[in-house]
Amino acid sequence: MFCFMVEMERIVKANDREYNEKFQYADNRIHTSKYNILTFLPINLFEQFQRVANAYFLCLLILQLIPEISSLTWFTTIVPLVLVITMTAVKDATDDYFRHKSDNQVNNRQSEVLIDSKLQNEKWMNVKVGDIIKLENNQFVAADLLLLSSSEPHGLCYVETAELDGETNLKVRHALSVTSELGADTNRLARFDGIVVCEVPNNKLDKFMGILSWKDSKHSLNNEKIILRGCILRNTSWCFGMVIFAGPDTKLMQNSGKTKFKRTSIDRLMNTLVLWIFGFLICLGIILAIGNSIWESQIGDQFRTFLFWNEGEKSSVFSGFLTFWSYIIILNTVVPISLYVSVEVIRLGHSYFINWDRKMYYSRKATPAEARTTTLNEELGQIEYIFSDKTGTLTQNIMTFKRCSINGRIYGEVPDDLDQKTEITQKKEPVDFSVKSQVDREFQFFDHNLMESIKMGDPKVHEFLRVLALCHTVMSEENSAGELIYQVQSPDEGALVTAARNFGFIFKSRTPETITIEELGTLVTYQLLAFLDFNNTRKRMSVIVRNPEGQIKLYSKGADTILFEKLHPSNEVLLSLTSDHLSEFAGEGLRTLAIAYRDLDDKYFKEWHKMLEDANAATEERDERIAGLYEEIERDLMLLGATAVEDKLQEGVIETVASLSLANIKIWVLTGDKQETAINIGYACNMLTDDMNDVFVIAGNNAVEVREELRKAKENLSGQNRNVSNGHVVCEKKQQLELDSIVEETVTGDYALIINGHSLAHALESDVKNDLLELACMCKTVVCCRVTPLQKAQVVELVKKYRNAVTLAIGDGANDVSMIKSAHIGVGISGQEGLQAVLASDYSFAQFRYLQRLLLVHGRWSYFRMCKFLCYFFYKNFAFTLVHFWFGFFCGFSAQIALDTSYWTFINHVFIWGSIAIYFSILFTMHSNGIFGIFPNQFPFVGNARHSLTQKCIWLVILLTTVASVLPVVVFRFLKVNLYPTLSDQIRRWQKAQKKARPPSSRRPQTRRSSSRRSGYAFAHQEGYGELITSGKNMRTKNPPPTSGLEKTHYNSTSWIENLCKKTTETVSSFSQDKTVKL
Repeated sequence: MFCFMVEMERIVKANDREYNEKFQYADNRIHTSKYNILTFLPINLFEQFQRVANAYFLCLLILQLIPEISSLTWFTTIVPLVLVITMTAVKDATDDYFRHKSDNQVNNRQSEVLIDSKLQNEKWMNVKVGDIIKLENNQFVAADLLLLSSSEPHGLCYVETAELDGETNLKVRHALSVTSELGADTNRLARFDGIVVCEVPNNKLDKFMGILSWKDSKHSLNNEKIILRGCILRNTSWCFGMVIFAGPDTKLMQNSGKTKFKRTSIDRLMNTLVLWIFGFLICLGIILAIGNSIWESQIGDQFRTFLFWNEGEKSSVFSGFLTFWSYIIILNTVVPISLYVSVEVIRLGHSYFINWDRKMYYSRKATPAEARTTTLNEELGQIEYIFSDKTGTLTQNIMTFKRCSINGRIYGEVPDDLDQKTEITQKKEPVDFSVKSQVDREFQFFDHNLMESIKMGDPKVHEFLRVLALCHTVMSEENSAGELIYQVQSPDEGALVTAARNFGFIFKSRTPETITIEELGTLVTYQLLAFLDFNNTRKRMSVIVRNPEGQIKLYSKGADTILFEKLHPSNEVLLSLTSDHLSEFAGEGLRTLAIAYRDLDDKYFKEWHKMLEDANAATEERDERIAGLYEEIERDLMLLGATAVEDKLQEGVIETVASLSLANIKIWVLTGDKQETAINIGYACNMLTDDMNDVFVIAGNNAVEVREELRKAKENLSGQNRNVSNGHVVCEKKQQLELDSIVEETVTGDYALIINGHSLAHALESDVKNDLLELACMCKTVVCCRVTPLQKAQVVELVKKYRNAVTLAIGDGANDVSMIKSAHIGVGISGQEGLQAVLASDYSFAQFRYLQRLLLVHGRWSYFRMCKFLCYFFYKNFAFTLVHFWFGFFCGFSAQIALDTSYWTFINHVFIWGSIAIYFSILFTMHSNGIFGIFPNQFPFVGNARHSLTQKCIWLVILLTTVASVLPVVVFRFLKVNLYPTLSDQIRRWQKAQKKARPPSSRRPQTRRSSSRRSGYAFAHQEGYGELITSGKNMRTKNPPPTSGLEKTHYNSTSWIENLCKKTTETVSSFSQDKTVKL
């Protein structure tokens, strides 16, 4: 009785399975398959008989079992019907078998569960709600857990959430102080009997509310205390957690979506055609039945004496009724069941073409393309919208330090003798870092000038690298081999600290009060006086330190648009140079940060720090007062330069995006990453460009604000198009009037829409989603940031439902599974985030660039061949069927077949197999080795071609034939385009006129949008680890490092190779600037 009740809240008691079982919570077993042994037959048959042809032939089979109306045996129908159903069932069973195999692989993973005060290995599927689980470093989380304790100080642990939101930077989770004291003591953990009352299972990844009741006290729980299934424990030796949600109730599975039965548009078209053809068949049957009745009443009486019929035994009307059903059986070939068999065979062949395509084979990982389903190939040729993940799909998710600007000079280019920038390739000699200890061996830098400046002691270069080594939230530790391992909050920070490490400024360790770095071999400890953390408003971070000489320094890094406003007026010349460099870096798609510093007076800092302490202790307007103090001290900065970090795109992404755009396919990016990071990638892929008319950013916090922002964006877009169309007059007034209705819906410029997940949640509401869809479809590029997996699926469903467009979703992580399942075509990339996306996909390969070949080659071929095949097939069947219809007029409408079944079946086999055999026999004979020896005089090859082509009449015939063939077509098309132009011709002519009348646009190289493409690090979704670091919660207890910092070691280096080349990153030429017209 209670199992049907709706769960209002979840109550879980630790270490008490008997108590939790009365609530009948789901276990930890997952199911992504469609069938099981009992349900396979009924469900699969139901799906198959949704095909109209299958249902039609089932009815036909029933009719053939009636001897009075059937002139054909039931065997001719049941054999092909059973064959078709069996083949399809086997294919569906095979696909579902692999889903079961994947489920079993996950369900049988081992996890350590605390049972009877002992840790025992249990399969994931046997884990129950309320169990306490032990996790170890780099291990997947089995269920949604409440973190109880960990190996880190204060119950902290680090998790990677790539499979949930696509981000690979680490997240911090921390246990309650009352439970972190349990540590790893299994006896104390076994006695833990806390009760958790929390929200019901839902799909919100960033929210959790609950209360833990233990020892007569209650403790509030939030998302920071929860570790979700799909996360990976990182940089934490062990942790213990209590299972809150298991199996299908976990947030990962709540976002995964359901496996849907996908059918192509050709399948739906064939169903419609079959219905029309069935109607046509009924018309033929009625005509022949009427003819039979007339023939029986007027002529048939003369034959009854020979047939030994009794008078009146058979009326003409009843004879016509029986004849109708007889002809339905005889003319059934107009609706051929072999059509579906042939279609499946063709699809299977196309699937093998995809699997065998060597141009889609990724040799580095030995990964071929794979068609995981054989029923959707022709749909690839009709894609209109592509929904793509960002991290791991468009990018490699690898950050590398590429270039920098220090004191007005760019480092990262290799100059040649002519002082021209040259491309850096693998053939150039990289800087040799092997002489240094504790360097990152994978780091490469090709400009030797930076190392020369460091060796020469350039103070600006040293200060620049010192900022990179001090101003960050990175945590360091040493592994068993003595190598430095960095724990980073953002991949950008990791790239910058690693670069400073390789150039001689090595971040060694930190405490809540100090930061220790090694500067060119000398260990130096700085006193950390203040940490000014970053957030979405500040878009920068700063540290205030005291060096061993007693000087107080403020080091800052952040977005250039913010930091440049804080500079001292004396930086004007350097600011201009650095701005040019930043524009150059951004033009190459690099993620940039500005670097600055300030010398502080001791007295001024003490006064400021006293005010900061007062602000921290305030109860009212605390955040505003702290922000004001941050603004006060972060002024009059001295600019040092800027950094440029590359979030590497996958190979061929830019060309693929450009080709798909030229094919009029719209690409939407749906990512869980930060907004500015997604914008950077959009610029790097040329999906976003500085030439765009406008970029609309939707960031409303409620439905009213979102609706208003969408309305303003639509008005702005419509207004700009109206100004363009009003500002240019087309010569042909009549043509302009005819196209007015089209121009209203045509966007003449390039626009982009950027919306975050919070605003998208409101925009997807019933009264706003139409405005969102209308605006999005008018834009060339759409980027959705910070979206949950379920929101990705909702966006896909929105376009599917209201645009009636064929959609494709592509991703590489578990957070893309729901989107992949929702789209007409799902493509999985076998990347670094596991194989969840591949297992849920219809097609898979290793690189995004292969999507171009999949759609534009295989998709086009499949669709074109299938259409040609259907045209021929229906023509063949109509020709065969109408012969029997015409034969009815000569046989007294007696429902006799024109050709005996065995006869025309034999003839078909002879012609088909005989023609193939004769063709290959002649082919092999003509190219065999023995035939030349037997008939040497029959092969006079020499001279024929030369003698034939020397005759003038031959060339005259070729010329006349070519002219006679081509000229009528050219004249016909010329007259048709000019006298009866199509809608496309009219729009193309109008666009050319608009382009000629439009004044040339002057580009200003120094102008940048307010929303610059700068580092996503400076636009973080959440505040950093600053408060965590200064509080000391994440610090291990250990002996303090030496603080003298005076001992220097001999700095050993090799002789530097002279600079022979100069580097330039070759900017990918922008593709056609023609504006596409979307009706």
